[in-house]
Amino acid sequence: MEQQTYFFAVDLGATSGRTIVGTINEGKFSLEEVTRFPNNLIEQGGHYYWDIYALYFEIIRGLKEVAQRGLKITSIGIDTWGVDFVMIGDDGAILRNPRAYRDPITFDAMDDYLKHVVSRKEVYDVTGIQFLNFNSIFQLYAMKREGNSAFRNASKILFVPDALSWMLTGNEVCEYTIASTSQLLDPRTKQLDERLLASIGLTRSKFGRMVQPGTVIGVLTDEVQRLTGLGPVPVIAVAGHDTGSAVAAVPAKDEQFAYLSSGTWSLMGIETKDAIISDLSYERNFTNEGGIEGTTRFLKNICGMWLYERCRLEWPEEVRKLSHPELQGQAMTVEPFRSLINPDDQLFAAPASMIGAIQQYCRQTNQPVPETPAEICRCIFDSLALRYRQVFQWMQEFAPFKLETLHIIGGGSLNKYLNQFTANATGATVLAGPQEGTAIGNIMLQAKAAGLVSDIWGMRGIIANSIDLVRYEPQDKAMWDAAYDKYLSIVNKK
Repeated sequence: MEQQTYFFAVDLGATSGRTIVGTINEGKFSLEEVTRFPNNLIEQGGHYYWDIYALYFEIIRGLKEVAQRGLKITSIGIDTWGVDFVMIGDDGAILRNPRAYRDPITFDAMDDYLKHVVSRKEVYDVTGIQFLNFNSIFQLYAMKREGNSAFRNASKILFVPDALSWMLTGNEVCEYTIASTSQLLDPRTKQLDERLLASIGLTRSKFGRMVQPGTVIGVLTDEVQRLTGLGPVPVIAVAGHDTGSAVAAVPAKDEQFAYLSSGTWSLMGIETKDAIISDLSYERNFTNEGGIEGTTRFLKNICGMWLYERCRLEWPEEVRKLSHPELQGQAMTVEPFRSLINPDDQLFAAPASMIGAIQQYCRQTNQPVPETPAEICRCIFDSLALRYRQVFQWMQEFAPFKLETLHIIGGGSLNKYLNQFTANATGATVLAGPQEGTAIGNIMLQAKAAGLVSDIWGMRGIIANSIDLVRYEPQDKAMWDAAYDKYLSIVNKK
């Protein structure tokens, strides 16, 4: 009997990471988690960093585990969060741990750059990317402005998944979907824009060769083979941006759908053939990120479960011991729509206390101040659902088709309360699942590179055959319409 082959996915988020093996048999996939580990944000000297060496160590640990189990690995793929990057010196050494996107150095960098270097409209007309203070272009500008030694001495700048692939293979690439998060890429040419690079003192040569998802980056170095006990396994450039991999895993039947990748961040969007760059998309700060097979992910970032996760860390131990369903169930017993916030207010970007920031917002807007964990949790869920409605309505204005179905993927697809609230608020049928969207998309792109599936619809067909979606239909329309009017009156006033 032929030995089963496996695809090895590295899925790194802003709070944790894991390694996963996946297989495809008889038109269905299966996944198994190999290792799970924290991704710690390191605060030192007034800055926030990621520990790139710790992440590399965990990848090696996962590869050792599969080698010891005798699993035949067909390929390896890495996806991570967007925008962050690693500086490599001319001697092939990492110059320092990469700055994290929540580093305070970027808080004023965007406004400074747009005022004194290139105008906001010019940047958007080139890139079609929404303005977030931590986009790579503003991080790099801030590093240049401060005289950062890593910036001055960098021979190569590699986005995080590309840097980890380089550590495994020795080959430098710039994967398209992750590069598209930088606000340095022109989606029309699918290349980094020379003028924007020059505006921050960089040239195209500082980055690796541009590759599309499904490209073979190289094979494991002799060193990595020795460390892991594996042979020359290929490393594939999957959709390096985790949302790119997640959207590839949406089990849609056709092109007429919207998606919500729900996790620390919520990303709501549609899949289009071409970028949508207009005065209205500029005004509403929508973004055009790279997808697979030449598609564009037209979407908007929404500050998702970050709010809940940060509050949970602050609550007393007896609250933290509650399971998510237990705590969220308690939130359903308190008065709905009592206090509402705009989840994307700058107040919630990186506060010292998330609970304090939510309470401050409510005081500033003359609302009842939520005190208990249940009240705060209900405030977050109500507000997220109403923000989803606002963005969903905007998105319908851009979509070339009617939006009636919203696919929720990622960890947030397990949140039955927020899923129902989202259906109620948007008026759309919500289909929840898969939870492991990013890892599934990562593995499916490896399978495509291996010739096991032909295109994105073949991938999605296998995914649809392999999972059970949970369906949520809209309820309580009048109540949610009234709540939305209240929400708009609050957020427009602040």
